[in-house]
This record gives sequence, structure tokens and C-alpha cells, in this order.
Amino acid sequence: MSGGVAAVLVAAGRGGRLGSSTPKQFLDLGGLPLLEWSVRTFSSHPDVDHLIAVLPPETAERPPAWLAEAARGRGLAVVAGGRTRAESVARGVERAPPEARVFLIHDGVRPFASPALIARVAGRAASTAVVPVLPVTDTIKRVDEEGRVVETEDRRRLRRAQTPQGFPGELLRDLHARRPPSEDITDDALLWERDGRPVITVEGEPLNLKVTGPRDLEYARWLVETGVIGRPQWG
Repeated sequence: MSGGVAAVLVAAGRGGRLGSSTPKQFLDLGGLPLLEWSVRTFSSHPDVDHLIAVLPPETAERPPAWLAEAARGRGLAVVAGGRTRAESVARGVERAPPEARVFLIHDGVRPFASPALIARVAGRAASTAVVPVLPVTDTIKRVDEEGRVVETEDRRRLRRAQTPQGFPGELLRDLHARRPPSEDITDDALLWERDGRPVITVEGEPLNLKVTGPRDLEYARWLVETGVIGRPQWG
């Protein structure tokens, strides 16, 4: 790999909400560990030049065989994550080579991001932050501490954010360097927003789901078992 786009797969969590002793990024999905879906998709993508996987420290020290093989033969870098998502992203960004001019930050438990989505984000991320989004179809109620409705939001102006999110490399490095060490953020576009910089959106994908709880994993497995989603191949 040689070039300017680095993809950081953030997979340093332990997945307690799934109730498994195995971190959810390593649970089986269609005969592959969940994280391997993203590793295969990003490593074979023509727009991606560098790939970094951020893992729990104990796993980064002793990665499973398939991941160790990817690190040896496919240019994958493995990094130990931090205490928060923001710290894990920062460590992945730090591990990228200096020539990386664009970063794609992706949740390692979103296994179904398509090559077309990756290209859509990477194609616009050289100059500004890019977030794939989906419209909100439910009516959204804002409530107070007692659960009483305060206001009904205008859903026409609301979007659900996904990953990968794309960023110009130099500025992303700078914003993470200036972020208070104790601060955690839900996504890196928030750093852009707080710095007063524009964030643009591109069309997301309904099947680009994040595996958070048991129902998400059941649905992901159903999509694979029924052939709606095909297993990615190594490039």
C-alpha cells in the first residue's frame, strides 16, 4: 500500500451489551469474525492505502491468527486502544504513516459498509469532514427528566449518522491533539463541529448497521444466511 488514504477500524470495545465473554468484534458472522468483514472490505478497496485496526490492548498484543496473518501479508497495522473511543481513534490516527492525507474512521462492528459507500466518503474527504447519513423516519420526541414530552422535533432536518466518516488528515491530527485527554466523543465529526468547521453529508446505507446488542447480531446473521449480504473476499 502506498498513498494518502488511511482507514482506522475502531474495535477496542468489549461488547458487554451482548452478554458474551468474547468481545463482539470477534463473534461469528457467517463463518467469519465480525471484524474480519470490515478488514476484508477496506483492505481490498482501491481508495484505501493504509489500514489500522484498533483493538483491546490484550488482543493487540496477541491477535488471533487471521488478524496476525493480515498484519504480516496485507499491510494491516494493529494498535492497542485506549480507555475511551476518542483515545482509541487518536491512537489509530497516530499510527498512520505521515503521508496519510485523508482518514476514514469506521466502527469495527459495522460489518456491511459497501465499497460504494467507502468511495463516496473518501472522494470528498480531502478538504472537509464527511459523514454518511440516513433520514429519520420515526417521529422524535424530546422529553424532560420525568419523561414528559417537551417538544416534537422536525424530523425533516434530522439525520442518523453512520461510519466511515472522512477527514482531512492534518486537521484531524491537530483536533485530536487539542482534545482534552479525559473527553470522549461519539463520533469524530463532533470535533469538527466544535471547532466551527463545516461538516458535509453523503447518502448512507440502510444495511450499514452497527452491531450493538443481541438483536442487531441476529439481524446481521439473518442478512448473511438469507443471501441479502454476500461475504467479502480478500482483494
